[in-house]
Amino acid sequence: MTHTSVKTVGAGLSAAALLLLAGATPAARADTAPEPGNWLMLGVSHGDAPAGAEDSTLLRCDPPGGGHPHAEEACAQLSAADGRITALPAQDALCPMIYAPVTAHAEGMWRDRPVTWTETFPNTCALRARTGALFALDGT
Repeated sequence: MTHTSVKTVGAGLSAAALLLLAGATPAARADTAPEPGNWLMLGVSHGDAPAGAEDSTLLRCDPPGGGHPHAEEACAQLSAADGRITALPAQDALCPMIYAPVTAHAEGMWRDRPVTWTETFPNTCALRARTGALFALDGT
């Protein structure tokens, strides 16, 4: 019969918990704060308030990726505009005159400059016409 003291079991559990916490911390930090470079956290919410984005994703541009469905195109457009969302060229589009506001917001870094941007558009069509592939988060 093997006897194990409560002290030994407690020390083992404490060590295991510390190892788990140490292993989980870098992964959690990597998901919430990407490394330096060209990246934006993009979100679109219905209505005119930026809080509670229904669609959001991370866009990385060195190399393009991060979960954005059109990362290469969005990164190319941002590069051409030097990371300034307001400088993206507007596209010609025939949008319906239906008021269904959407608010787009971006936060991140571009060439070591912080980016924070929010704008409300009358509808999704107007958003896409003004921002191109950047806020085409649904894959279409």
